[in-house]
Parts: sequence; C-alpha cells; structure tokens
Amino acid sequence: MPDVGEGLTEAEILKWYVQVGDTVTDGQVVCEVETAKAAVELPIPFDGTVHELRFPEGTTVDVGQVIISVNVGGGAAPEAPVAEAAPVAAALAAPAVEAEEPKGRQPVLVGYGVAASSTKRRARKAPAGTAPAAAPAAPVLASVPEQLNGHAPAAARPLAKPPVRKLAKDLGVDLATVTPTGPDGIITREDVHAAAAPAPAPAVEAPAPTPVAQPVAAPAAVQAAPVVSTDARETRIPVKGVRKATAAAMVGSAFTAPHVTEFVTFDITRTMKLVEELKSGTDMAGLRVNPLLLIAKAVLVAVRRNPEINAAWDEAAQEIVLKHYVNLGIAAATPRGLLVPNIKDAHAQTLPELSASLSELISTARDGKTTPAAMQGGTFTITNVGVFGVDTGTPILNPGESAILAVGAIKLQPWVHKGKVKPRQVTTLALSFDHRLVDGELGSKFLADVAAILEQPKRLISWA
Repeated sequence: MPDVGEGLTEAEILKWYVQVGDTVTDGQVVCEVETAKAAVELPIPFDGTVHELRFPEGTTVDVGQVIISVNVGGGAAPEAPVAEAAPVAAALAAPAVEAEEPKGRQPVLVGYGVAASSTKRRARKAPAGTAPAAAPAAPVLASVPEQLNGHAPAAARPLAKPPVRKLAKDLGVDLATVTPTGPDGIITREDVHAAAAPAPAPAVEAPAPTPVAQPVAAPAAVQAAPVVSTDARETRIPVKGVRKATAAAMVGSAFTAPHVTEFVTFDITRTMKLVEELKSGTDMAGLRVNPLLLIAKAVLVAVRRNPEINAAWDEAAQEIVLKHYVNLGIAAATPRGLLVPNIKDAHAQTLPELSASLSELISTARDGKTTPAAMQGGTFTITNVGVFGVDTGTPILNPGESAILAVGAIKLQPWVHKGKVKPRQVTTLALSFDHRLVDGELGSKFLADVAAILEQPKRLISWA
C-alpha cells in the first residue's frame, strides 16, 4: 500500500480491477482504495501477470504492506518469503517482482505523482541456483530507510497514527520516549497513556494483534460488514474511512480549540432578489446562481475587511499564522460522509469564476472524486445546514482553521421593514471561532459585516 503523500497511515481496498492470472501493463489501474480523505485509483508500474492479490476488497491495509504480486518477464511465481520481507522493503509498496527496471523510468505504485525519493528499488534477486551472500542484503535495507516518499526514517520519527500523535501532543508526551507495543513498532493510544501516567498502570490491556503477518484470510476480519444483533434491535457498523477521519478531526478540534459561537438573524430579501436577477441576466448565463454563491462572496469581502479572522494557531511554534489568501472550504454531504474540499485562492476569483468553482467542487464531492489535495490547506469554511430546513447550528472548526460559518434556512417571516410589519425572507448565520486567536470583538465585527452585506448586497461592490 503506497503512501500517497498526504501523511496517511492506512487505506481500505474498495475494488480490485484485476484478478489472479490477468495480464497487466505499466500504468494500468489495478485497484481503487479509500483513504481517510478520498478515493484513489492505484496504477501498477510493471508489465506482467498478476500472481496474487494479498488482500480482499473491504480490507483496511497499513501503508507499506504489499498488496499485489506480479510475475514479470514470464518468470516463475515469486517465492513466498517476498511477502514476509522486512518492513523496510515492504514499505516501498512495490509488487513482489524482481525484474530489473528499464532505464529512464522510475515506476512506483502511487495515486498522485511520484516523489523524488520514492523511486528507490530493491536489489535484483540472484538467479536460481546461485547462493547469494548474506552481506548484499544489508545495503538494501540500509539505503532504503534514508528517505521514503519524503518521510524521515522510522528511527528518526516514531511510528504512530495521526490520532495517537494528537493524543501525545495534548498530554505533553514525547513520542520518542514511548516504548511501542503495536505491530511493527507502532505506538498505540495505550502506550501514550502509559507514558503519561505518573505510575505504571496496574493493568494495561494489550493491543489487539493486527493481520500484518497473517495470510490473506486473516485480514478479512478487518473488513467486517455491519452486524445486526440477533433480535434485530441494533446494528454495529465498523468505523473507517471518511467517518473515522471525521471523528478524529472533530474530537481533536473540539477539545483543542476553545470554541465560541455567535449568531445573527437578519433580512436577506434583497440578496434573494439579486439571485433571481443574476439568474435571468446574460453575465451569469450557463452558471449556477444560488444564495450560497452570494454568501460565499460576502464572506470573502468580510475577510478582506477583517483579515485577522483568516488565521491559524501554530501550537508548536506558539505563533498566530495570518493567511493572506483564502482557500474557501465548503462542507459537502456525500455518500462517503462529510467532506470539506476548498476553493484555492477564492479571494482572487470573480463572481462567475466563483460560481464555476463552487459547482465543480460540489459535483466532484458528490461523485466521490474529490482528491486529497482538494481538502488540504483550507483557511475558512462554510457549512450550509439550511438545505436541510435547519435554522442554525454550532459548527465545529475544521482543524487548522480559525472560523466556520453555518448558514441556516431562509424562511418567509413577519419582519419590521420601513416601520411596518411585512413578510420578508429571513435567515440566521452562526459563526464559530477559535477564541485563542479570535476575540469577541473581531468575531462580532466579521459576522456583522457578512450580515450587512447580505442585507444590502450593493456592499459587495462598495466594500470590495
């Protein structure tokens, strides 16, 4: 299982596109995997015949495990010991093949490009009948850990999954001082708790063994499907993929950043009229125009007026990082779960460009084609709970961001307008922000500006 370069530690095999005995060519997509962020298609960097699929569909596999074996050059099937190769060699995520790679080509099984350091290959296996000396194996294992897909060697960077690293950071535990008990030297949550405890815990439950070194049949337990109780009163669904990543991110955000949420209810009638005018105009012909588009534009104008809202808290450096650009995240409900892709440099886009970006972002997310890169680097997020008929909410910050805006349902309500009670279209916005770097005054000014723009959309021009 390759490292796609996003710091992920595992992925679920969604679908195999090949079977044992199939002929594959260099660059052919052989499987689709789901990481915590996106579905990724993996190509094979060899020509040959599929010898073995190491894991069935639905299995969650750690990065570095061999998932497919390929015979190349018409040779005999790879020997079994290849599957049990040292973790360093397995971490290359290369199929169990021993063919010499062509000159000028440095293939690697990845989903998004090739890192310069990820092209190192294992030494070619000696021909049958030749007794290789034990010494040549050492240089292979010694040279590979220097850098693997841009990551430091295991000796310099303790092995731990992101939630465990976050736990260690919250508890003030240096992972370099923790003794790992997980498979392949991985530090578990229990290890971190044990290191943080003032005295050894009387009984620390040993972590459950994983199917890393087990045959194909063993990992099948990982792919457990929803289990219905015997009386059909309960169903247990395995937590993995996007749901697992979302849970970890939300828990980390909720218990790290002190959240404050403010609300404003206002008359959005003029903005709704502008939406209808834009729909019938020629400037936006062929583009999707809806309230979310103008709300997004209002947010961008308000950020320009209150730039400190567009920032991040750097705990390690004890610094506030001001972002002079806006990567606008849009929370999207998809069949895979909640995704928050973002529009890069949204602050520099015109209204037609922003409309096209929003449409592409949402359609890509719903089709399950959002890439990990599209969900990286967000600076501010909008979540539109109003589409579900909800008035408002208290959204949790997207990790690494300082604020998130929830948009409520737009409803026709009695409202005092020009001294008289009239039916007007009214909505409520809720702004949650990180109180470590956004104080009440800044949060209030920003939220008031967004509401003022949407009450009088001509401010999109006068305040821009």
